[in-house]
Amino acid sequence: MPLDESPDGWIDDLLPQNGLSPAQRRVADIIAKNPQLASYADIAEIAKRTAVNNSTVVRAAQAMGFTGWPDLQRELRARYLVQISTEETLTVHGNYRSPVHDAINHDLENLRLTLEANAPQDVQDAIKTLADAKSIMVIGMGSFAGPASVMAHLGSTMGYNITLENRGGVHLASGTNAVGPGDVLVIINIWRSIKQVILAAEAAHKAGARVVAITDLRKGRLAAIADHSLVVPSEGISFFQSVTATTSVVYGLLAGMEAAHPERSRAAIRRTQQLWQDLDIYLD
Repeated sequence: MPLDESPDGWIDDLLPQNGLSPAQRRVADIIAKNPQLASYADIAEIAKRTAVNNSTVVRAAQAMGFTGWPDLQRELRARYLVQISTEETLTVHGNYRSPVHDAINHDLENLRLTLEANAPQDVQDAIKTLADAKSIMVIGMGSFAGPASVMAHLGSTMGYNITLENRGGVHLASGTNAVGPGDVLVIINIWRSIKQVILAAEAAHKAGARVVAITDLRKGRLAAIADHSLVVPSEGISFFQSVTATTSVVYGLLAGMEAAHPERSRAAIRRTQQLWQDLDIYLD
């Protein structure tokens, strides 16, 4: 089956407009026809299956807009895990030797991949956009409402006009309706794309707000409208996704936001600490 006739079109948006060479096309064909293989095999296996050398696989990945095969494969794996059922991910991940140790080791790898996937300048650009914002709305649903809540809570503690939206529906519509030029929408959308969240991002972008995306996909509908995209692997060791790398990115953004306005941040933190005492919040 030709690549452009693939039933799910799962990599169609990765293909460059100016096309691929015949050898690179064979690499794209094997990726399109074998999602599971493409998301797990090493570069030598892909080269063997397509009768090309390793450098051709690298060039094919670069032609699709990635730094190399590992960068492309991370994207392919994220897309593959969305295609299979939640229950099937248990089979994909197999048995544990030690669940806690395996989870920690897997997150260490996710953190390493996050470092490789995001250039320092891209992070600094996102921080500047956040630091200059008139207001910020952070959107995160499901498990990823956790990192979104951390960002909104600590950002507010530093004096930023920042709110959290994790409910969807009419609440998301009302929040999105309030943003415009000078405002920033932070979208934390990992694993399965949530239709309401993507539509809200598109509406905010159209209204003049800037969009910062934290996502596991470098390409796709959200990446196409985001002013800044930070890529985070999210695969866990069970049926659920891991929020560890996403949370680390959020902490880094918050640290940068504090450094951008240190006097304001410290004054706001002092007021917050005084309120803790005034409200008698903590036991000690």
